[in-house]
Parts: sequence; C-alpha cells; structure tokens
Amino acid sequence: MDRIKYERPLIKKLESQMPNKYGLRTEYKPMTEIDGVSVKDLIKEFGSPLFVISEKRIRQNFKRAQKAFTTRYPKVQFAWSYKTNYIGAVCNIFHQEGSWAEVVSGFEFRKALDLGVNGRNIIFNGPDKTEADLLMAVQNDALIHIDHLDELYTLTELATQINSRPRVAIRVNMDTGIFPMWDRFGFNYENGQAWDALNKIMHSNKLDLEGLHCHIGTFILQPNAYGVATQKLVDLALGLKRKFGHSIKYLDLGGGFASGNTLKGAFLPGVDTNPTFDDYAEVITSALLNSELPPSEMPALILESGRALIDDAGYLISSVIANKRSSKGKRVTILDAGVNILFTSFWYNHKVTPAQEFTGFTEDTTLYGPLCMNIDVIREEVTLPLMNKGDQIVIHHVGAYNMTQWMQFITLRPAVVLVNANGNAELIREGEKNENVTSMERIPSHLRSLRP
Repeated sequence: MDRIKYERPLIKKLESQMPNKYGLRTEYKPMTEIDGVSVKDLIKEFGSPLFVISEKRIRQNFKRAQKAFTTRYPKVQFAWSYKTNYIGAVCNIFHQEGSWAEVVSGFEFRKALDLGVNGRNIIFNGPDKTEADLLMAVQNDALIHIDHLDELYTLTELATQINSRPRVAIRVNMDTGIFPMWDRFGFNYENGQAWDALNKIMHSNKLDLEGLHCHIGTFILQPNAYGVATQKLVDLALGLKRKFGHSIKYLDLGGGFASGNTLKGAFLPGVDTNPTFDDYAEVITSALLNSELPPSEMPALILESGRALIDDAGYLISSVIANKRSSKGKRVTILDAGVNILFTSFWYNHKVTPAQEFTGFTEDTTLYGPLCMNIDVIREEVTLPLMNKGDQIVIHHVGAYNMTQWMQFITLRPAVVLVNANGNAELIREGEKNENVTSMERIPSHLRSLRP
C-alpha cells in the first residue's frame, strides 16, 4: 500500500455567491493525453518541461478560418505570421495548407526562403529593413510593405541602381476606435501621411504599387474595428483610381484576431466570449462588398492571422517541483516551467489542468515557476486539486509567441514536440544543452586560468 502523504489541515473561509447566468463550470478534469498520446509517455521520452503542438488542431483552425472568409468573399489569401511561431515544421504546416509567409525581418525572410517558400509568396513587413534586406526582397520579387519615408527613399534609389521595379504596398495606421491606437508603424490616414506617401510612389514611377496594408493592433475583441479599417483602405484605393487611374490589386488587413485565450482581468473564459473567425469575416467582407469599388476591380483580401490559428494548438507540460504555504497560508505549487519560456503568462490566465487522476478536494492555488524572481508567476490564482511532487500539469493555449519570445534565462529552453496527423509524437526542436549556449562565448587568454 502506498504511503499517504500528510497535508496540514487548513481552515478555509467559505464565501457563498450566486452563480452567474452561464452557470457553474469546472475545468479540472484530468488531461492524460494530447491527441491520443500519453502525457506521461511524452515526459518520459522528451523530458520536462515540454512544448507539444497538435498538427491536427492547426489544420482544423486554418480550414475554419479559410471557410469563414472564402464563403463570403471570392479572393482570399492567408499569409502565416512567422513571428507568432517560426519553428520550421509549424510554418510548413501552414504553407501546405496554402498560406504565404509574412515576415518582419531579414532573419525571418531568409528562414522562409530556406523552407522553400517562393519569393513572390513572401510579404515583407516591419520598420527595420536594411538595404541588404530590401535588395534580397527585390531580387526574390517579394511584396515589400513600406513602413516610413526613409525606407521609401532607400527603396526608390535601390530600384534605380539595379534597374528593377519592386512590388510594394504602404502600411497605413488609423483611428479605428481601438485604444491605444497603433500609430508607431506606417503612415497615418487621418493627417494625410498615407496619401502623401502614395503620391510620392506614383509620381516617382520607380515602384509598382500593388496593395495597401494595415495592422490595427493585437488581440482585437471588437470586430467592427476591422470594418472601419477596411473602409479607410478602400477610400485610399478609390482616391488612387480617381487621380491616377491606378487599381489596387490587394488589401491586406493584417492580423490581430483574438484566440480563445482569457486575458487577465476578464470575467469569463475567452473560449466562450471572444470573437470567432466568422465574426471578423462578416465585418471585413461586408465592408468590401458594400464599398464603391466596382465588381470588376475588387481587390484580393490578404490576412496575416497568427495567434488565432495556433494558440489552442500548443500545450506546455510541466512537472510539480514542490508544494508550500505562503505567509498567509495560501497554497503554492512550484513548477519546472517559468515565465522565461511562457512569456504569455504576463498577458493571459492560461487554463491549466492536471495530467493525472485526482481527488475531489480543490483549493485556490498560486502557480510559480522555478526562477529566482518574484515575477515568475504562471497563475496568480487558480482552483486546483492537490498535486504531489513529480505530478504533471498541462498549460493550454500556448502555441503563439512563446516559442519565439522565450528566453534562455537561468534554465535551458525545452524541446518542442509535434503530435502529427497520425497521432505520433515527433521531435521538431531539440531541447537546449549547455554547449548550445557556451559555444558562442570566447574567453580571453588572461581569463582562462582561475588563478591570477
């Protein structure tokens, strides 16, 4: 018989409250497998902590998004946002589904080329494009979205030097009712900067102006804001047609769609309340179809959605290091995964579920990571059953940004595993080793001896 571990009795104040109109809800059923693969087996083979990505869920999400837009508008093209998750296997799933690549740096551009993406199917965004980056983009016939006048002038000069006509668009920022307004990037619509940039492009006759682009923010919970953005881009397109007789080939509405994650401070779970692909699609496509653009000149619609396509396809399995009580008697559980690899824990109240059977007793718990920092908090408060050292917990909706914004800080970054469409686990990124970190270090000769 297993020896039962002693747990100190705790007197807990009961606070009786009325259930909300959605009723009572419990999330704490054990999650013992991911797409049919045992959590315990994954940890045994690949170690803990461990990122797990569901190929099945990614493809399902993409098809849902594609259906939402293509059933409402005839010309739709998705472009996978590399900054969201640029692990090669993940990118190639989206490319197999027909998605282009959307990149924001020379590093990401080269990664897309290395994965075999045709240059004509790469959208180059971002404010930091070096002259070498621009030359690479022009030589690969990519779509370059101009962010500022300095970039416009550099690109115009480069086009003259190499006798080429780069394919371009401008990024437009605007007031869509979203606060704070993202006016750091691109040319402003309201004060005339956008129209000034368009005039410069058209009069230079050095660049091929093919599109108009915007990205109004991140995790946008008001779909109507995209309707405003669409209308303002259409207004610029109509102005180009009237003044120059020039037709825009595409409008790029960027990304920013919310996933099913729950933002900190939200009362209800995001999976129940956040907008769906259909909500965004209805607003955007209606604004296009109801505009003054003639049917024969309707532009293609490009979407750069990232988070909403992959957030719920990612899981982080973590193991319990220890349990303790805070100075106020609150239960604290320490995990082997911290904010260094789960950056989004600063933004979201991630759903967490135990990976093994448990008793019916639950308690409000704070989940800490292993770092020697007070900010290393995975969940400030979550109701969980009692878990023992060595037990596993599954953290949900972690597919976006964590594997691009993670840090090698105090601990090494873990492995990433893909559960493929056949239900098999495949390693798609090895866990870091000490030599991965130290191989780039150089110790001067006078510091190689530990004694002066």
